[in-house]
Parts: sequence; structure tokens; C-alpha cells
Amino acid sequence: MKLSKFGQRMTRTSGISELMADLGEALAGDAGMRMLGGGNPAYIPEVQQRFREEMQRILGTAGAFERMIGNYDTPQGNRGFIEALAALLNRELGWPVKSANIALTNGSQSAFFTLFNLFAGECADGSYRKILLPVTPEYIGYADVGLTEDFFRARRPLIEQLDAHTFKYHLDFKGVEVPGDVGAICVSRPTNPTGNVLTDDEVAHLSELARRHDVPLILDNAYGLPFPDIIFTEAQPVWNERTIICMSLSKLGLPSARTGIVIASEEIIRAVCEMNGILALAPGTFGAALTTELVRSGEIMALSREVVKPFYQEKVRWALEVVRREFEGVDYRVHKPEGAIFLWFWFPGLPISSRELYERLKRRKVLVVGGHYFFPGLTEEWRHKQECIRVTYSQDKQVVAEGLRIIAEEVKRAFSEG
Repeated sequence: MKLSKFGQRMTRTSGISELMADLGEALAGDAGMRMLGGGNPAYIPEVQQRFREEMQRILGTAGAFERMIGNYDTPQGNRGFIEALAALLNRELGWPVKSANIALTNGSQSAFFTLFNLFAGECADGSYRKILLPVTPEYIGYADVGLTEDFFRARRPLIEQLDAHTFKYHLDFKGVEVPGDVGAICVSRPTNPTGNVLTDDEVAHLSELARRHDVPLILDNAYGLPFPDIIFTEAQPVWNERTIICMSLSKLGLPSARTGIVIASEEIIRAVCEMNGILALAPGTFGAALTTELVRSGEIMALSREVVKPFYQEKVRWALEVVRREFEGVDYRVHKPEGAIFLWFWFPGLPISSRELYERLKRRKVLVVGGHYFFPGLTEEWRHKQECIRVTYSQDKQVVAEGLRIIAEEVKRAFSEG
């Protein structure tokens, strides 16, 4: 089979495709696999009940179900959902957002493919522009969406040791510069994989850098504000026309609906819509139709604040208790979990690579994600990249507890064998 450069690039093994393949195969065939690797949200009974009630309302409304499954939306996405979201953001956050500032995509991953390739890659004048990741580690799904090689610039974080087993990454204000070949700046908040939440000052600093260099700042809010609000520290939602906000319905509890949300200037939204039309004709309707009334009423905010956030806060508190018990005697660090649904482990001096640790754990039916995948664009040698793993705590408590126990055993074995 003779492939184009695009074909070769998009069919080679990537971290995100390997992760999703492992998850899919385990869910389909191996009931004993402990799924601590993916970003699948928990099944929260109260949230699922509201979705069930909304589906029943749609089924009971004449013509609503038929329209949901039988009609294309426009390339911008479901108009009723978009209008309801614009009104919510104006009412609740004071953002001067109109319907023309919002577009839907088939999941956040599609949004990043579109946005990154709008602002980076080969330009009309023959130059190349890149996406700046001002603090790594960053989301595994960014790494392979670029249509050209050498697509990212990235920076190492500052590391603050909070106590014997807890640390936090910070933006290195002195180290973050915006070279002339940068087309956009991107950060996730809270960060996948670490649960780090950039402070309001850090976001303001990045926003000023973006303004000064006339490039957009892309804020990935898949776990953040204003919903699903899986943030456990103080943080303010921000938007202006130089900022692109990317949101999702996945972590609210609808990952299979593949509904991404882009909030940006009208010019950028028009570009996203054109690409939607070419790549997918239109975004899917299901997720938007199922949640339009929750958005219109503002219930989506209350559901996030009063159900989703407390659920994960209690879950991470419990998970850290298990870590303290099972990892006794291990030289470990865990990033302060300020949001999202992961624990980010750092094992200083780990004598094997994170890939080898992943393979050992997989053989013992525990799926995690090796930390080396989360540093796209950081080409410098840094042993830290091989000393970390990402673990989700969103799954059943018994599964998480067993998985953490096995991880601790394998790390102890790695250190004892040298």
C-alpha cells in the first residue's frame, strides 16, 4: 500500500491511538483488566438519571426524537444548544458571547485537530509555525494531530515540593518566551495528565504574552470551567476574543456523544465551521439535543457544582488514602490533584522506563499510561519524563484499590532489582 505523507503520519503508532486501542480491547474482551489508564468519566448515578430523564422527555415529545436522529445540523452545530449556551455564558459569567462565537465539533479531539492546523504548520509564504505548550506535561492527545513534523514548542515546568510525597508544577515565567514561529499558545486547565490548575495570575500572564505577540491563547477546559467544573482549587473562568475556549460534554458523563465546544472570535468560528463542513458535513446532534434544556435552564452548572465536583473530590480524597497505605516504603511523589480525574505519579530515580513499567503492569492486568507520552515538543533529555505515570481514579473503588496496590508492588520490585 502506497501512502501519502498524510497517510503515513496518520497511520503510524501514536500514544493516543495505543491508549484507546488498549482500552477498547480490554472493555470488549478482558473482564479482569483494571482500567486505570483512560479518561473515561465515572458513572455518576444522579447525572445518568438526569440524562435518562431528558431522553424520556425527548421520546415523549412529538417529533423531537425524529429530528434528533434524522436531520443534519449546520456545520456550526445544533442551533438550539448554541443559543442556549450563549445565553448561559452571558447570564452566569458575564461573557459577551453571541451565537456567532460558538461552534460544536465531534469531540474535543476534532476541535484540536482543526484549531492546531489552522494556526500551525506550513504557511502560505513557505514558513512554518508551531503550537507553544508553555508548561509540560500536557495532554497526550495533542501530540499527533499536526499535519507536519516538529509541530510543537514546549517548556519544562518549575517543580515545587509541597511535602514529602506531594509536588506541584508551575509555569516558568522566565523560561516562557514566544518565538516568531509560534502560531498559538495552548494549555489545559485543569491539566490532563497531572490535575494541575494554572493560577489566575499564570493565565493572565499567558494571555498578555498572546496579546503582545498577536497569537491566540487556547484554553482546554475539558475538565474545567464553567462545566463540568472538576476543579478543587480557586480559579476564575476567563474569555475574550483573543482567547479560544475548548469545552466538552465528555467529562460531564457523555464521552460517547462526542460533543466538543469551541468559543472564539467570529472569524475563528467561521473557519471552524468551514472545516467542519469539509471534514464531517456537520457535528453530531445527540449530545447537544440531550443537554439543551439543561443548558437553557442553567441546571448544567448546578449539576456540575453540586454533583460532579463533590463526587470527584471525595473520590480523590479516598484514592490518596489508598496511596498512602499501599505506597509506604516507596520513594514516590504525586502531583497535588487540583482538578481532573487523574493521579500523576513521579518515582524519582526509577531504574526502568515508564514504558517498561507500563508493560509490567499490563501483564498484571493493570492499565496505566506511561508518562513519556505527555511531553510533546519537549525534545531535550530529561529523566523526569521516564519517571512518571498517569492513573485514573474515576473507576470502581475496588478496581482502583487493587490497581494501586499492584502499581506499588511493581515499583518496589523495580527499585529492588535495580
